[in-house]
Amino acid sequence: MSVPDDNRSFPQGKGPDTALERVWHRLVEAFAATGTVMIGILMVIICADIVARNSMGASLPLISEGGALLVVTLVALQLAATVRAGRLARTEVFIVPFSARFPRAGALLNGIFDLVGAVVLGTIAWVSIRVVEKDVSAGEFIGITGMATLPTWPFRVLILAGFAVAAIEFAVRILSALRKMGSDAR
Repeated sequence: MSVPDDNRSFPQGKGPDTALERVWHRLVEAFAATGTVMIGILMVIICADIVARNSMGASLPLISEGGALLVVTLVALQLAATVRAGRLARTEVFIVPFSARFPRAGALLNGIFDLVGAVVLGTIAWVSIRVVEKDVSAGEFIGITGMATLPTWPFRVLILAGFAVAAIEFAVRILSALRKMGSDAR
């Protein structure tokens, strides 16, 4: 069983050296912390809904729609920290032994994985811009008019930001790997 390299996006695994790296690291961690707070909020509203269903025989307004938006939002916000920690699901049964036996080929394979991740998440973020624009211009909301409503655009903006930061984190990993490969060649 391998231990993931939590500092793979930094040279020699030391941690952030420059002010820019420290700011980036704090931004990624702030997004993850915000996602964690949203998990707590989601747990509270689900428990409140359970109590309401059992005591009043009816669900609270906005719970199902709000819960669905919260789940997507918190996943998007925590994705960059997951990428940084090397905790994305992938076939470690193959890549870890392969990288140990063929370090350069393993680094190339990991780089391709990071490149695909950056492209996919960057594309999702790019497409999400139109969704945010539509939600803002059309005044989209969830809920029942006159009873309880909530605008969707704040959730969509957080989702867009989460995917964009995760795409950039993949790019940071690619640049770090290229820098490391350049220093290994000397």
